[in-house]
Amino acid sequence: QVQLVESGGGLVQAGGSLRLSCAASGRTFSTYSMGWFRQPPGKEREFVASITWSGAVTSYGNSVKGRFTISGDSVKNTVNLQMNSLKPEDTAVYYCAARSWTDSSFGSWGQGTQVTVSS
Repeated sequence: QVQLVESGGGLVQAGGSLRLSCAASGRTFSTYSMGWFRQPPGKEREFVASITWSGAVTSYGNSVKGRFTISGDSVKNTVNLQMNSLKPEDTAVYYCAARSWTDSSFGSWGQGTQVTVSS
């Protein structure tokens, strides 16, 4: 198991920016990738972005592509999410996640950090 702790959430006006951070501990030696998901109020959790440790390959959800940027440090076991041009529909609890080499999907999750975008 990998323990994940998110930080950086808060309240921001539409068009503004926020940077989220995630610190990983525990069995980080087996980590294949890390990523971000979000859950808007009353909706299902959705994919935001991910990054692989071995090749630094990134992926983004269609709704955030071009606005959000994911980055990571495999030595420090941290991952960041730079969010620009925020919209009210970006309001959600944002979760950090980790996927090990033995997992078929993300199996470790943080407790989440609230991001609220006002209009």
